[in-house]
Amino acid sequence: MRAPHGALVAARTNGDAEVIPDTNTPRLSGANWRTSAVGTNCWRGCRGFSLVEIMVVVLILSVLGMLAVPTVAKLQRRAKTAAIINDFRVFATAFETYAHEKGTWPAETAAGVCPPVMTSRVNVTAWTRTTPMGGKYNWENSQNHFGTQIRAAIAISAAAGAPLQLDVNQLLDLERTIDAGSFNWLGGNFQLGTGLVPVYVIQR
Repeated sequence: MRAPHGALVAARTNGDAEVIPDTNTPRLSGANWRTSAVGTNCWRGCRGFSLVEIMVVVLILSVLGMLAVPTVAKLQRRAKTAAIINDFRVFATAFETYAHEKGTWPAETAAGVCPPVMTSRVNVTAWTRTTPMGGKYNWENSQNHFGTQIRAAIAISAAAGAPLQLDVNQLLDLERTIDAGSFNWLGGNFQLGTGLVPVYVIQR
């Protein structure tokens, strides 16, 4: 038999139990009992974190943050590389089509300026906007780079309001992706031009 709160159970010799009130145990009822129960549970289950525990958590979060930063930067760089390569190839196809039809390449223009004969063939907004790595696309006709003339190419050059931000890792990504893993800053379809500007070669 289970005794009510504030009572003791005494055993009889015949096996029955007798409930004897416990006058030493305070009896709580109603709101007082609920308050006491909640207070006891909170005291047992709501213990705060120690200083050591907090420091360990902060240390773990700091380490995870340091590991995540290079990964995020790498993903952002690769996204920029993919966008630039896509622009290069789309623009190059349009210029090659024009040259095939007309027998010549469009005249030279400044960075960020779309050749007039190409305005109906390329997305002018895409050509004139700042590229993902800074600077603007620049059509080059028979320009020299490190003493070698390149017949037709698309460069990325600094322009007013669009400084070119050279990132070695970005350039390496472009070189390896465009030239299928080979590495040659002065050859292939992608190379560095005079002033270390990125150059996408269409025809040498």
